[in-house]
Amino acid sequence: MEKKDVYQREYAKLTEIFADVDPSKAKLVEGLIADAACLASENHVLRSVIDKTGTVQINPANPLQQRPVEAAKQYLKNLNLYAVVIKTLNGVLSKNVLELDDDMSEFE
Repeated sequence: MEKKDVYQREYAKLTEIFADVDPSKAKLVEGLIADAACLASENHVLRSVIDKTGTVQINPANPLQQRPVEAAKQYLKNLNLYAVVIKTLNGVLSKNVLELDDDMSEFE
């Protein structure tokens, strides 16, 4: 799958999840949704590189001499950023659900 396709799929998925959120909150998180999609597409590319190279380079002359592959380092950084963005987006969704529950309690 191409990087652009991964971006579009992730963006569409997150946009769909936020379709029922208050419009002002949805507008607030537009950038985070785009960032999450960007990180997902970047990690897709990095993961394909890691599949070919592995995460560690080993010196053939001295197997005890090793160093991490730069793609693996960046993958982990992106993964951590993606997790933070998703956690933030989830917090907005959770607050939206709580507000809906509060609105319904008036009718009970």
